[in-house]
Amino acid sequence: MSITVDFPAPVRDWILQNLTRGVDAQALVKELVGHQSAPEVAAAMVEAVTAALMYGTPLPADKLEVGGARAGYEPAALRVPAGPLIRLGQHETRVLLRLQRPAAVLLDGFLSAGECRQLIELARPRLNRSTVVDPVTGRNIVAGHRSSDGMFFRLGETPLISRIEQRIAALTGFPVENGEGLQMLHYEAGAESTPHVDYLVPGNPANAESIARSGQRVGTLLMYLNDVESGGETLFPQVGCSVVPRRGQAFYFEYGNGSGRSDPASLHASSPIGSGDKWVATKWIRTRRFVPRIDAAEPGMK
Repeated sequence: MSITVDFPAPVRDWILQNLTRGVDAQALVKELVGHQSAPEVAAAMVEAVTAALMYGTPLPADKLEVGGARAGYEPAALRVPAGPLIRLGQHETRVLLRLQRPAAVLLDGFLSAGECRQLIELARPRLNRSTVVDPVTGRNIVAGHRSSDGMFFRLGETPLISRIEQRIAALTGFPVENGEGLQMLHYEAGAESTPHVDYLVPGNPANAESIARSGQRVGTLLMYLNDVESGGETLFPQVGCSVVPRRGQAFYFEYGNGSGRSDPASLHASSPIGSGDKWVATKWIRTRRFVPRIDAAEPGMK
């Protein structure tokens, strides 16, 4: 049996701020109980905000159901064509591995050696410290969880970029316009990316506004542009999977299932570079046409 209770916005926002700061959920429940909330209501409030952060769903409004069924994440089938060899226009790529969760595929020969070299040459003079969107202002800030240099290409910026974007669309089944601008990242020795998810958690105005404009992120394609001497693996800690970067290979994973929830099993990181360096091109895919901010303050704008 479930009941519906009031969930005041100040309480919800207080829970959100503290969870974002890393405060333990049980400590928040205890604090709410100390302020006269019933234990089951306090636990439901904290759990509701935790679920929104975990699954990338909207924060609960002013009412909350207590005692109802808990919804998790049901993975959807990967949209990538079946079979060991995938033809993408005039290009062929071979499937090396498929995963059920996160729904993913590892591809060999997605890019040619020449395409990898050209991307690096185009990106190198335009690199800056990698940035992310500040959750409060929506402005680009230096990424605390990523010690790399990066830049973005505009959609269709060059014939090479356009050709690769058409190939990505053929692979994923999403039109080119659903993709954000191609991001280039360069990691030198010691550089890494700590665990994070790529979908946007709508718990702040910047992300909520971005989702309203362009929809949620539902897929990521990582394209490895060089062989790394040691380190630099793409790690998925929740499923015990790691991808060793090899030139021309690509790893595509999806984390949206059509129900409005995102897959927390898509949590991933890049291990520190032991020796050598690492170049990777990333394409984020949205549920609908990507519309950049007018002031170009969001990834994919530059």
